[in-house]
Amino acid sequence: MARKNYSEEFRRQAVDLYESTPGATVRGIAEDLGIVRGTLRHWLEVYGTGKKTAVDGTLTSSPLQSKTTTTTSRSAPEGETPEQKIARLEARVNELEVETTKLTTEREILQRAAKYFGRGDALVSRFQFVADNSATFEVKRLCELVEVTRSSFYAWLQAAPARRARAQADADLAQRIRTIHAEDNTQGAPRITAELNDNAPAGGERVNHKRVARVMRAEGICGYVKKRRVRTTIPEPSGHKYPDLLKRDFTADAPNRRYVGDITYLPLADGTNLYLATVIDCYSRRLAGWAIADHMRTELVEDALRAAAATRGSLKGAVFHSDHGSVYCSKAYAKLCRKLGVTQSMGAVGSSADNALAESFNATLKREILQEAACWTDELACRRQVFKWLTRYNTKRRHSWCRYTSPVAYETDFTATLPTAA
Repeated sequence: MARKNYSEEFRRQAVDLYESTPGATVRGIAEDLGIVRGTLRHWLEVYGTGKKTAVDGTLTSSPLQSKTTTTTSRSAPEGETPEQKIARLEARVNELEVETTKLTTEREILQRAAKYFGRGDALVSRFQFVADNSATFEVKRLCELVEVTRSSFYAWLQAAPARRARAQADADLAQRIRTIHAEDNTQGAPRITAELNDNAPAGGERVNHKRVARVMRAEGICGYVKKRRVRTTIPEPSGHKYPDLLKRDFTADAPNRRYVGDITYLPLADGTNLYLATVIDCYSRRLAGWAIADHMRTELVEDALRAAAATRGSLKGAVFHSDHGSVYCSKAYAKLCRKLGVTQSMGAVGSSADNALAESFNATLKREILQEAACWTDELACRRQVFKWLTRYNTKRRHSWCRYTSPVAYETDFTATLPTAA
């Protein structure tokens, strides 16, 4: 904290303000002027008249009149002997030495303080400065120079053990977060919070998601966020059209009632693609069925729907919602839907929002597997990584829709709440 340079006129005016203000105190005048009390006291010693105005307006002797004023008049006392003069001058020299030592100490303190005030929290830096230098200088003097109250400093000092305990607790939490994040670096604060709380020891304290987010920011830990988005849609204008039964309401009151699906491409390094077809339950976001192939023929979406039927046992009475892709508009797919008891539904042509749940699923899959990579190295690597992610998505990956449990666990909770027959 740099010390201000005050003109002599300012100093004299400050002294005059103190002496002419009825009932003024050094503390009050110093606060009004924005200076420390010690500085004002020094100016009163140098420029003061030794008088001040009392509350009733009368002039009285200043309680701050320094010994220097009373012992060093501008002219020597009458009848002063040489011995008395020597004694008076020696006393004056001693006073000046004390004042010089005081000013030198003050300058040294402020020089030491300068490096502390370039840190983030100025008030905490001042407290830390006083604590670090309390063995060398008087605490009262240190507090005056850095403009903090001693009571505040001692309160801060008393709270030091609690601060250290919180810092250690945050360090331990950061290590637990790193362990979870290392297993899946796509996880952000909400999913990591759910993982921490679910795996906490019996009777252990639950952690707040805001604290997890704060620690992750401080440690530079974050979930993966894709910087670009790729959208691919292939409509079929001549195919059979079906009404939109969902109207962008991607919810269901129970599993196996409503499904959405889509096809997304999986790019390979040699310039070719694999294709993934999905069937996603609107209740739990569970991937009930999927299929991967090197083509986009109708068999691809048929295999995905058959896989969903095998998972559920039956799809009778369910609604399946898709876009207007040619495979979903085909007669063969419509025939399979009728056979399985599935009612088809389609959004508007060219509107990704009408199938947002499936679009979001595809984007999440590519973002979390590929991250910054543009494609998979080869077909085998693609199939392995996608299979691993899809199975983990159902059984392990925490979903915000499922209150940060996995889709399978979310459905299990639903089953557990169903009333049992008497």
